[in-house]
Amino acid sequence: MTDIPAGDRAAIVRTPPLFVIAVFTSAALVFMVQPMVGKLVLPLLGGSPAVWNTSMAFFQFALLVGYGYAHLLQKLPTVRRQIIVHIAALGIAALVLPLRISGLLGEPSSTAPALWLIGVLTLSIGLPFAILSATAPLVQAWYARTHMREGGGEPYVLYAASNLGSLLALLAYPILMEPLLTLQAQRFTWSASYVGFVLILGALALLVWRSAQVAPGAVAAPAPLAVAAPTLRERLIWIGLAAIPSSLMLGVTTHLATDVASAPFMWVAPLALYLLTFIIAFQTRPLIPPYWALILQAAALPATVFLLPQQGNSLPLLLSLHLGCFFLSALVCHQALVARRPDPAHLTVFYLCLSIGGVVGGAFNAFVAPQVFNWVMEYPLVLVLAGLARPWRWGRLTVWETGVLVAGSMAVLAAILFAGQIRDILTFDRMMTLKTLLAIGIVSAVLLRQRGLVFTAMLGLLTVGAHVVSDPAQVISTQRSFFGVLRQTTVQEPRLGGTIRLLAHGTTLHGAQVPDARWRCKPMVYYAEETPIGQVFTMTQLIRPAMRVGAVGLGTGSVAAYVRPGDHLTFFEIDPLVIDIAHRSGDFTYTTECAKGQVDFVVGDARLTLQKQPDAAFDILLIDAFSSDAIPAHLMTVEAVEGYLAKLKPNGILILHLSNRNLELKTPAAAVVLAAGGYPLLQEYRQGGAFPRYWESSEDVMIVGKTRAALAPYEAEGFWTVPPTNGVAPWTDDYTNLVGALWRNLSGGWSP
Repeated sequence: MTDIPAGDRAAIVRTPPLFVIAVFTSAALVFMVQPMVGKLVLPLLGGSPAVWNTSMAFFQFALLVGYGYAHLLQKLPTVRRQIIVHIAALGIAALVLPLRISGLLGEPSSTAPALWLIGVLTLSIGLPFAILSATAPLVQAWYARTHMREGGGEPYVLYAASNLGSLLALLAYPILMEPLLTLQAQRFTWSASYVGFVLILGALALLVWRSAQVAPGAVAAPAPLAVAAPTLRERLIWIGLAAIPSSLMLGVTTHLATDVASAPFMWVAPLALYLLTFIIAFQTRPLIPPYWALILQAAALPATVFLLPQQGNSLPLLLSLHLGCFFLSALVCHQALVARRPDPAHLTVFYLCLSIGGVVGGAFNAFVAPQVFNWVMEYPLVLVLAGLARPWRWGRLTVWETGVLVAGSMAVLAAILFAGQIRDILTFDRMMTLKTLLAIGIVSAVLLRQRGLVFTAMLGLLTVGAHVVSDPAQVISTQRSFFGVLRQTTVQEPRLGGTIRLLAHGTTLHGAQVPDARWRCKPMVYYAEETPIGQVFTMTQLIRPAMRVGAVGLGTGSVAAYVRPGDHLTFFEIDPLVIDIAHRSGDFTYTTECAKGQVDFVVGDARLTLQKQPDAAFDILLIDAFSSDAIPAHLMTVEAVEGYLAKLKPNGILILHLSNRNLELKTPAAAVVLAAGGYPLLQEYRQGGAFPRYWESSEDVMIVGKTRAALAPYEAEGFWTVPPTNGVAPWTDDYTNLVGALWRNLSGGWSP
C-alpha cells in the first residue's frame, strides 16, 4: 500500500539520491523516537493513555517549531548560509545525547502531570526533535532553489519520501526494535543514528554548495515569482483541514488504548494510518481516488459515531471500525489539502500551516478538552466535524435529499425525546431501535454525501441520539482527570434493598456499594468474600490477629471493609480525583464507615512510592491498578515484582489482579513471578448465578509468596493451581510483549 506510483517514482529517480536519503532518514528518526520516548515516560505516570496524547501534542508543537525554524531560515539570502546555520544547529542539539529522560524536574507531579511531562520532554528530546523535523521542508526548499532550474521534478515528491520514511520507521518500532532491543539499546541506537544523519546531511550540504557554485544564480534567493501569496482564508482552511485528522488520531488512540493497553503497538497503528493518508494524498495517481474516499467515508462516519457509545462489541470490530473510519476521514481531509496546495514558491508556508493545524488538533485533545469536557467528548465531536471537509455543494435540495433529511431527523429526534421509554422496553426492541436508527443514518449520509453542511448536521443528530439511547444507567456524576474519566451511576437491585452505587473508570467497573445499611459494608464485585481476592483476605485474617496491608489502586475503597481494629491499610493511588470520590466526598463510605482500623493514602505512581516503604512491612500487597481495562505494564515486570516481594514479610502474600477483556496476562505474569524469585498460584473464578447483580464478579487472580510454604494455607483450600508459563518470556522494564498477550486472547490459547 505504500508503493509510490510510477509518476512519483520517476520524479524521485530524477532527483539526486542524497536529497531522498536525507529526507527519508530524518523522517525515520523523527517518527521512531516518538513511541520510544513515550515508552520511556509511560511508567513515570502510571501507564495512563493520556501520557501518549500529551506526548503527541508536544511532538506536534516541536514539529511546528521545526517548520517555523525552516521557514525563517529561508529569509537568509543564500543557500550556503542556511546550510551553515542548520549544520551548527544539529551539532548543538546533539549535546543532549545520548537519548534519556531528564531528571532535572524531579519526580512526576500528580497535581499537574501534563505540565510536568511537557517540561521533561522539552529537556529530554525537544531540541533534537525540532531541528530534525525542519530537515524535510529545508531540503525541499534547497532542491527547489538549486535543481528545479535544471529540469528537476517538483519538490513535493520529496514529501512522499519523507512520509514513507516516517511510516516504515513507525512500523519497524513495534515489529523489530521493541521485541529485539532493550530500551537502553534502543536509546543508544537512535543516538548513533542521529550522528549518522548529521554526516549524511553534511554530504548533501556539499552537493548543494557545489550546485550553487555551478549555477551562481541559485546562490542568492530567486527573484520573487509572479505568484500571489496564499490568502488568510486559504491558510485558515489549510489549518482546519490539518487539525481535524490530528485531533482524530489522538481521539481514536485514546478510545482504543483505554480498553486494551497504553503501549507502542496501540499508539503506532493510528499514527501509521495518519502518515499513510499523507502518502496516498500526495501521490500523482492516488491509490484511493478522492471520489471513493468520499463514498466510503460517508458510510463509515455514521456507523462509527453510532456504535461509539455501545459497549460489549468485539475487539476486532472495534479496531476495524474506528481505525477504518479514522483512516478514511484523515484521507478525505488530506486530499482536500493537496487539492489546495500552493505553488512551490510558497512551500514552507504551506507546511507551516499544516504543522499549525497539527498543533491545534493535538492541543485541543491533550489540553483543552480535559478542562472543558467531563468525558471524552472530543472524539465524537471531531468525528462530526470531519463532515465539513466534504464538498459543500450549494443549490436547492432535491426531493430525495429533502425526504431523507426530514425522515432521518424525525427518527433521531424521536429517539432522543423518548429515550426514557426506550430504556424501559425489552432489550430486543431497544436493539431494533438502535439498528433502525443506524440504517437510517447510513442511508441519509450516503445520499447527502455531496452536501457537506447538511451531512454534518445529520451526523451530529445521529451522534446525540446514539449517546442518549445507548446509556441505560442513571448517571449521578462524571468527572475527568489526566488519568481518565470516572463516572458514578446507580442501578436497581431489589434483592439488595433497591439502589446500588457504581464507579466506572472508562468502560470498566471499578467498584460498587449498596447504600442499604444491611449491605453497606459488604465488599462487592471483585472484592466479595467469595472471590479469590476476598478468599485471601478472609484466610489471612484467620492466620494473623493484625495485618499490614498495601493496595495499589483505590477504586471505591472496597478492600477497606476487611480492615479490623489493629489493622493498617495504605492505598497507593496515582489519581487524586479517585481519592476525592472514594474517600473525601462521602459518595462511597468503605474507607470512612466500614474500616475499623487505620486507613491512609499515598499519592503517586506505585512503582515510585512503594520504593520508599520499608522492606518486609506488608502482610498483603494487592496490585489492582487498571486504567479502564488497560494494564499498566510497568507494574507487571520482573523488576516490579522483585520490588513488591522485598516489601512483603517472609510469609506475606502478593495479590495480582489479572482480569482483562482483551489481553491474556496469566502466562506472562507466571513467568515474571518465577523470574523474580517468587512462587505463584492462580485461580480463575467465575461468578455463579445464585447471587444478585454486583454481589461478586468473575476474575483471574494470582497470589505470590516468597516461599512455597507461605502459600500452603491458601493452596490447601483447593481453589488454587500452579499456572503454566508455556515458554512465554517474562516481561522486564526493558521488554514487554503486549502484542503477544493480545494475540493469545484473540486466538483463545495460551501459546506464546
